[in-house]
Formats: sequence, structure tokens, C-alpha cells
Amino acid sequence: MTDELAAHPLSQVARVLTWGALGLLTYGAASWLVAQPWFALRSLEVTTPMAHVTEAQVRLIAERRVHGTFFTVDLDRVRTSLERLPWVREARVERRWPDTLVVSLVEHVPLARWNDNALVSQTGEVFVAALGQTLPRLSGPEGSSVEVVNAYRRHQAALAPLGMTISELRLTPRRAWRMHLDNGIELALGQVQADARLARFVALYPRLFTAQTAESALPADAGSPAGAAPIAPLRVDLRYSDGFALRMPRGASPFKPSTT
Repeated sequence: MTDELAAHPLSQVARVLTWGALGLLTYGAASWLVAQPWFALRSLEVTTPMAHVTEAQVRLIAERRVHGTFFTVDLDRVRTSLERLPWVREARVERRWPDTLVVSLVEHVPLARWNDNALVSQTGEVFVAALGQTLPRLSGPEGSSVEVVNAYRRHQAALAPLGMTISELRLTPRRAWRMHLDNGIELALGQVQADARLARFVALYPRLFTAQTAESALPADAGSPAGAAPIAPLRVDLRYSDGFALRMPRGASPFKPSTT
């Protein structure tokens, strides 16, 4: 008879309801316990050095976004709020027993200014933040920041033998490359073979200018005519298969004057 009662559908339902009620009571008791002020968060620790984000900013976020106790605080909510700070690339938030919230941040490292009102990091990530430091300017269509940053690195390395640095690099909407150097020279690299064209410029520039500059520095009685120092071009158009075109200031010639 006992086995029959145990197998009865109503007995099975009763057992389910009993265990369900016990589960709800246990959950309620646990929820009440972890919500008690005994487990309140009382300390915030920032474990990483910061160059741009201040501890005051982090604490302000914590004051506004940290709700609940050690057990109930929403870590994802706090992390998301921290990652909205302009300089924060990545945030990590953890609990440390018994009452501490531990924050570690990874900041963006700015490489250049991007388009009109943003910065771009060394990894090609675009972000908006205030910075008074002088940086090169990079620009390009939306979604091209990684490509432009990679090109900037390659081109800067190629120009190193000349001691020149890039002040501006632009990828136009038609995907043509234009560059301004720190000495005022503008380079037109075009749409294709930009690396090869820049390499040609680097190879030929010393032969056209550096040697002439050294020779023109000699005294006039050493065979160098007065006023023979070459003038750097304003613009170099490298969009030619076998050379390049120069635009000189005030119609000056880029070539060494003949002494005959």
C-alpha cells in the first residue's frame, strides 16, 4: 500500500512542490543574507598606473555605478561604465574579499591625430579625447585607420635614412596617398605602388640635393658659385613609372647651376 501511495501522481506532485518550496526558501534566505550591510563594499583599489585617466574619475564612476554588496554588485555594469571614459581602452573589475573592488585599466596610447576631431592609437583604434601634445596627422575614409597607421609606420621607417619625419599622411576617398614631411615637402604617392614610389624618392633625393648642399657650402674661391645652394622642392609628384616631377618655390631650379 505504501509503494502504491508513493507512486500515486498526487504524491509525486506533492514532492515536487515540497522541494520547490524549500528551494525558494533557501534562495530567499541566501538573497537576504548577501544583501546585508555586513558585506558592503568599502574600498576601491586601482592597480595600474595611469597617464591620462585620474583616480578621481574612477572613483566618480564607482560612486555612480557601484550598487549592492560584495556579492550582488554588477561587475559588468561597472566595467562598461569605465570603458566609456575617453582614454580607457579596456577595463577589468574584480572583487577581493572581504570588501574591496579592484580595478585595472588599459589606456589608449596615442600615435597621431585622426581626421578632424579624434585621435588614433598605435593599434589603429580611433578614440575621442583631449590632448595638447603635438602629434602627426593621419586621415582617411571611415574604417581605414588600421591601414593608414600601418602605412605610416612603413613610410616613416623608409624615410629614416633621410632624417625626415612625416607630419601628415592622408588616404583620400579615391584611395590615393598624400604625405607632408616635417621640412615642408609634399609627396604625391598615388593609388598604387606607394611603397615602391617612396623608396625611389628616398634613393634619388640625396643624389639631387644632399651632395649639392655640401658642395654649395664651399667658399666661393673653391669653385662653388655664390648662391648655388639648392632649394628643397615644395612638392614631389611620384606618380610616374620612371621618375618624378618637382614643383620648386619661386620657380627655382632643383639642379646645380652650370659653371661653364
